Amino acid sequence: MDELEEALAMAMTTAVSNTRVILRRYMTWFPSEDEMEVTSYISDFVQGEVSTNNVVMKVMSSGHPDFKAGNLCLGDDWMARSSVQTFPLTEVTRTKSRRRSGGRSMAAATLSNKRVILKRYVTGLLSEDDMEVVTVEAPPLDVPTGSKGVVVKNLYVSCDPYMRNRMTRHELPSYIPDFVPGEVLENFGVMKVISSGHLDFKAGDLVWGMTGWEEYTVINNPESLFKINHPELPLSYYTGILGMPGLTAYAGFFEVPKPKKGEYVFISGASGAVGQVVGQLAKITGCYVVGSAGSDEKSKFGFDDAFNYKKEQDLEAALRRCFPEGIDIYYENVGGKMLDAVLPNMRLGGRIVACGMISQYNLEQPEGVRNLYYIVTKRLRMEGFHVFDYYDRYYRFEEEMAGYLKEGKVSYVEDVVEGLDAAPAALIRLFTGCSVGKQLVAVARDSSDPDHT
Repeated sequence: MDELEEALAMAMTTAVSNTRVILRRYMTWFPSEDEMEVTSYISDFVQGEVSTNNVVMKVMSSGHPDFKAGNLCLGDDWMARSSVQTFPLTEVTRTKSRRRSGGRSMAAATLSNKRVILKRYVTGLLSEDDMEVVTVEAPPLDVPTGSKGVVVKNLYVSCDPYMRNRMTRHELPSYIPDFVPGEVLENFGVMKVISSGHLDFKAGDLVWGMTGWEEYTVINNPESLFKINHPELPLSYYTGILGMPGLTAYAGFFEVPKPKKGEYVFISGASGAVGQVVGQLAKITGCYVVGSAGSDEKSKFGFDDAFNYKKEQDLEAALRRCFPEGIDIYYENVGGKMLDAVLPNMRLGGRIVACGMISQYNLEQPEGVRNLYYIVTKRLRMEGFHVFDYYDRYYRFEEEMAGYLKEGKVSYVEDVVEGLDAAPAALIRLFTGCSVGKQLVAVARDSSDPDHT
């Protein structure tokens, strides 16, 4: 690509010559170099005309509605519109030439599709062996006639703790279906639309939503996808602060406990995709904020105080040290022993926002909570919520959060691994306390991404 771009740039600033290979005469036996000639001066293989085959081209200018300047195209006859498709150069795999009738050869373009599947239902601690990276044939890049679906190229996929719950077989239905062994894993991701049969989406659109842990995905019902309105920000942010985790933090903090300036806020899992955003929103609101995390280097994200829970012998004592007057709002991401330690440290009339309980996801038997009676004596309100209930607020949230990012009022820490081969290990890092910030996988880099390298 670098050589192509350099050549195009030079051509636009200098007198342009057009070097081409022409067919000198019809052949009756094996081709030789003598049958062709390189000239500095397009149709079927006609004597004296340029030889055509599958070629990759970049559009310099266009009067056709399906093409615009900058498109990379794959075509057979350059003059035949029906044989030209637009998709990124990196998606073209040229395979062995095959002989066509009439003596012509064509390099067939085929695509593979790397994906991560669940090998078996999981009980206990998740391991890399519970998942497998496989390569299958990619789906057709054109949506079928009459379909309202879209075909997308996945750029980033998100690693989130709730995925572990979907890997266990449940007898009772949950808010989201269990994964199926042998099938591709799915989660939120950032995508580029390759082709579309839906009126709301067109080829080239950048979107985020639920997709497969794979290179290409067919989404038959794309109504749940969100268009990306701020491509000037890193696209990876739409797996985190501008996507589902960001909306989870925003709705869970502002809509559930209704915070007030000056209140005391404690956040467990404070360095994760959600926790780091909650803490910064609480600071913007004027609250006193303390976070807990699993290591020293990630225990402060601009909060007033923080502690490494792994180094605390007595969690109740650690919370009394940080909150001598008690906690008004607890944003719960961990559960188990942390919840037990928080309850005695809550202030009268305090609110507990139950977002997640990551400490319990790998346990065959969940831990019990001993201090629930404090909910009665301290008149506490503990409320669970789900981000899907707040999707109608998404675009309002996106504009507000994008503004905070551009103004420098919030920042976001990511832990990015490259390629689907690294995805299983990245997911497991969520449960070991090793990851710092939002854990995600870069599947492919798009040149439009400000964070593209």
